[in-house]
Amino acid sequence: MKKALTIAAIALMLTACTQKESINQNENQMTTLKLTQEWDKKFPKSDKVKHQKVTFHNRYGIELAADMYTPKGAAGKLPAIAVSGPFGAVKEQSSGLYAQHMAEQGFLAIAFDPSFTGESGGEPRRMASPDINTEDFLAAVDFLSDLDNVDPERIGIIGICGFGGMAVNAAAIDPRIKATVAATMYDMSKIAAEGYFGSANSPEARMEQRRAVAVQRTEDYKNGTYKRAGGVVDPLPEDAPWFVKDYHAYYKCPRGYHERSGNSTDGWNIVGTQSFLNQPLLCWAHEIENPVLLVHGEKAHSRYFSEYAFERMTGTNPDGNSMTVDNKEIMIIPGASHVDLYDDEAGVVPYDKMAAFFNENLK
Repeated sequence: MKKALTIAAIALMLTACTQKESINQNENQMTTLKLTQEWDKKFPKSDKVKHQKVTFHNRYGIELAADMYTPKGAAGKLPAIAVSGPFGAVKEQSSGLYAQHMAEQGFLAIAFDPSFTGESGGEPRRMASPDINTEDFLAAVDFLSDLDNVDPERIGIIGICGFGGMAVNAAAIDPRIKATVAATMYDMSKIAAEGYFGSANSPEARMEQRRAVAVQRTEDYKNGTYKRAGGVVDPLPEDAPWFVKDYHAYYKCPRGYHERSGNSTDGWNIVGTQSFLNQPLLCWAHEIENPVLLVHGEKAHSRYFSEYAFERMTGTNPDGNSMTVDNKEIMIIPGASHVDLYDDEAGVVPYDKMAAFFNENLK
């Protein structure tokens, strides 16, 4: 009997060693990313921070590219923040700007491209997933936790626009995330399943959409390529809704255009966001224990997503008002539109408020 147990124990040890070796080999064999070294951001470089390119991998083995911003002269272990979004954007746009501002406030911050986009890995390109893109935030926390100059007990995240929903979902999964900011948030699963303002919120409308995607999948497989949905419409029709004009003013103009951004160019694959139809992002938001700050513009067409998230977390409908319930807060910025929170053009992004929020909660 003892001999049998010993043999079984040896076999188990050998299996564990083999698995570990296999994992290490897979990590070492990840695709080498091509990272742009020149400054190609849509914002000027700050002389208060040090910038460098970094990479890390998620649990699916996809290697992610990020820009790291570190306060100059910083010493010891720092609080850290991971930033991503908007949905269809790249780190050279809004997320990098936010990260740089947070570094100016004393945080080590990274802005990363999600899987399948920008300079990050993942094939085929321009795909999205509520699971994988939430995992991208968790992988960023993995990376930050392992840095010598970061305190792993003081890590927060910022999600912008569609990655605001992913950030809230990540906070509901991972208690290592001590504080979360969602700025000008979209819930991509809610809009996929219901349409803007609930305009397609019926079983019939959802089934019509499922059938259309299914037809596209068959066509894509036959063609051996994935058809793109197109980015922000261009040229801009005169009768375009005002929020489409808002997007156009950023993504299609010198203010925000970037060649690696899907919103600036040809968009997502049509089938790339299929899984959002059936996978609600915020179903466990009410179980988030750590603090969350939701920031939105008063005039943003998307404000109802932040209000919905706040109600999911607190049971209270803010009805367009700024308020705090326990450790959850929603901040409505008077007169601001959705895209006003993408950059510094309107001067309304509350960086000081966000820094104070993180300083208070990343102690």
